[in-house]
Amino acid sequence: MGIGNDMRVFAARWLRVLLLAASVAALAAELVVITDVQIGKLAQQFGPVAKNRLTGWRDILVNPKYKKMSEREKLERVNDFMNQTPFIDDLAHWGKEDYWATPVEFLSTHGGDCEDFSIAKYFTLRALGVPDDKLRITYVKELVIYNQAHMVLAYFPSPDAEPLILDNINKTIQPASARTDLLPVYSFNGSNLWLAKEQTGRAQSVGGSDRIGHWRDLQARLRAAG
Repeated sequence: MGIGNDMRVFAARWLRVLLLAASVAALAAELVVITDVQIGKLAQQFGPVAKNRLTGWRDILVNPKYKKMSEREKLERVNDFMNQTPFIDDLAHWGKEDYWATPVEFLSTHGGDCEDFSIAKYFTLRALGVPDDKLRITYVKELVIYNQAHMVLAYFPSPDAEPLILDNINKTIQPASARTDLLPVYSFNGSNLWLAKEQTGRAQSVGGSDRIGHWRDLQARLRAAG
């Protein structure tokens, strides 16, 4: 399949997802810290790895030293922590073709796909005080290793700056211009949805991210867990 046709199929797939999502800005600010009782129940279900991972995540959320870090230090800490989780595709892990896990589901089951890595990083960085307008969950096409749809988290130090890319394939945080293996398609955060126009730019806003179905499901599960 040619790159033009391939990208049209790819874009159509993700546009169906993106046009169905609900805003998550408020939810990220409301992220409830997991309790010892909840960790204990999940450890009984999923084993000691769940306890270790959830306890480590809670420490990042509540330990004052992490909130005092610079934003770049927060990016490094959260990216490194989440990337310790093994990659498992949705069909093998959840028995579904496409499932967006909450951070607790991702960490307690010790596995997830690219969406789960990006979502967990997004929510954790928001909880650490990184503003929503600096973060974009970004759909890309990975061109070199897998040649397929992929998701990363982009961080914009300032409105017109080149973003930094947090990824679970290439685990080193790099500027977008260095990631020639990624072709951006769409990006969104808790407020807006953008159509990518170039590798490093802010792209074109195409409306609010207030109609995304997978996010609606994710919100419901996060609030039920809280």
